Amino acid sequence: MAYKSISEIGEFGLIERLSKIAAPTMANTPALLEGIGDDCAVYRTGGGSVQVATTDLLVEQVHFDLLTTPMHHLGSKSISVNVSDVCAMNALPEYALISIAVPKNIPVEMVEQLYQGMAHAASRYGVAIAGGDTSSSPSGLMISVTMTGKADERMLTYRKGARPGDLLCVSGSLGGSAAGLKLLMRERDFMLEQLRDNQPYDRELMAELREYSEAIRCHLLPEARIDLVRFFHENGIVPTAMIDISDGLASDLGHICRRSNVGAHLEEGKIPVLSEARAVADEMQDDALSWALSGGEEYQLLFTLPKERYDDIAGNRDISVIGEILPAGEGLLLTDIFGMTIDLEGTAGGYDHFGKE
Repeated sequence: MAYKSISEIGEFGLIERLSKIAAPTMANTPALLEGIGDDCAVYRTGGGSVQVATTDLLVEQVHFDLLTTPMHHLGSKSISVNVSDVCAMNALPEYALISIAVPKNIPVEMVEQLYQGMAHAASRYGVAIAGGDTSSSPSGLMISVTMTGKADERMLTYRKGARPGDLLCVSGSLGGSAAGLKLLMRERDFMLEQLRDNQPYDRELMAELREYSEAIRCHLLPEARIDLVRFFHENGIVPTAMIDISDGLASDLGHICRRSNVGAHLEEGKIPVLSEARAVADEMQDDALSWALSGGEEYQLLFTLPKERYDDIAGNRDISVIGEILPAGEGLLLTDIFGMTIDLEGTAGGYDHFGKE
């Protein structure tokens, strides 16, 4: 029997195959409203409310490097990325279960710092850390967080509700996380080079990164947009579709388009790119727009809204209208600042855990 490597089909190809295997287990569960395919699973609990549940895995040397990531920051981020999934459903988080696998020689104080970061973030979001599991690991630190949340069923938002003519909106600024990662990786590589050459590491170089503190914060300490969900709830706003930007603007917009069976049109001049990201890109002779489109780990909310509801968001200065939803078959288009339009479909990029090197 000829076997196929996972890299040949990629992360989403693998998810599609596993989803087909899991599908029969969901067939006779009427309380389950949404299974695999959205930011959270959704199930009905009665009384007009629904529960959402999500889980996320962070693996050393895949998602983070302890040479550039303080444990307190890592703990905070592990909570934030799960809260972000809950927010993407227009829901609010409640409980977290945390499992860690830790090398036996890691200092206890480092694990405590990790949990202090988790507890700090959980308190900010109103989340209770309700349990979990611990294990030893022979190959680095691994963190798994499972989170539940709740929402009024009428407020719930999926990836699959976008309609042609809807406004395409995004919160915050983009490109900062990719810029912060580039800076940290450059610093790490320089530090390792100095150590290999038995030269003292010049810590003054780290001080030069202070001018890019916002970009580094975007990567190390992203914040889930629970404030935007509360804004939606307070104003009775229900987006037609929503996702959090974890893989990159273009890639995650592609998820909405596929689930909603629509196309989309982005306007480069309306995409809010973090000013520090542009400065870092200039310094590194790179492209900040590419970072915004495919850098990922932004955890901003990308959502669609009927045009007649524009006035509901017009007063929120942290929301940008960046394009429009198109009919199915029209592609995922980007019009650049020179007026040229290209189709991003198939070239949207984004992070793929099993993509070929």
